[in-house]
Amino acid sequence: MKVLSMLKQARKRRRQRGITLVELLVVLAILALISAIVVINVLPARDQAAMDKAKIDIGVIETALDQYRLDMLNYPTTQQGLSALSTAPADARNASRYRPGGYLRGGAPLDPWGNPYQYRIPGDRGGAYDLFSYGADGEPGGEGLNADIGNWTEDEL
Repeated sequence: MKVLSMLKQARKRRRQRGITLVELLVVLAILALISAIVVINVLPARDQAAMDKAKIDIGVIETALDQYRLDMLNYPTTQQGLSALSTAPADARNASRYRPGGYLRGGAPLDPWGNPYQYRIPGDRGGAYDLFSYGADGEPGGEGLNADIGNWTEDEL
């Protein structure tokens, strides 16, 4: 009788020790479903956040360009580019008026996709200058996430 009782306890311990393959597959299926739901809901928000960051960066750079113009009496040339906002251009006419420390700490930021912002003077879109990012694809034109994002107004697109 004692032996029979010990065998039952041993079987019971073996059954309680691990999980079955079916249980493991069910858990993995649930995790895959949750992951899919998160990816579907989070990725579009991430893309919109990148586009919003580009618009904010452009606004910050525009402010720096306007401050540069107030001090130097003109905007940087296309050749001087946005680097003129962090270091005084060698060929600047009013170099003595350049603000100590520049107009953008650390230089012009990269767009959210790791590309430099584009600067062109005079602007092709009716403004004094064009300041823009080529979007996620880094190429001119495009739609949606790949669309150019610039300092022009939405109705000009």
